[in-house]
Amino acid sequence: MEWTLEVVSIPVTDVDRAKNFYVNQCGFRADLDTSPFEGARLVQITPPGSRCSIVLESGLPDSPGRPRMTPGSLQGLQVCVTDIEAARKELVDRGVVVGPVQHVGPSGWEDGKGDDAWNSFVFFQDPDGNGWVVQEAPKPLTDR
Repeated sequence: MEWTLEVVSIPVTDVDRAKNFYVNQCGFRADLDTSPFEGARLVQITPPGSRCSIVLESGLPDSPGRPRMTPGSLQGLQVCVTDIEAARKELVDRGVVVGPVQHVGPSGWEDGKGDDAWNSFVFFQDPDGNGWVVQEAPKPLTDR
């Protein structure tokens, strides 16, 4: 049996603002924008090439036994690209505030690409402060 991670819920204060950020600024694809019942809304969005989507929602009850996350509390969501500098430029060109390309070195985070595969990153946040990591991968997911 496969256990595939397919959807991650992102806690936001304003679904429209978040949808605009992820679709128009990050370049993610809006797959679904629906209201399962009056007062509830689900928006499912997928990063280009990803097998996992994110969901933005409002008006739904909390899942059984799970407290609701506070908007901005989700940190470390990570996506991979094969060209970190091109990905950073695309985000910046779309108006996203993105940190410099960095890598992990002997004394912590250092500016610039790392020498090893998988050791180049950029970081950004959505309008609520949810934190994202973009990591350079040596080749596309389909080739790994």
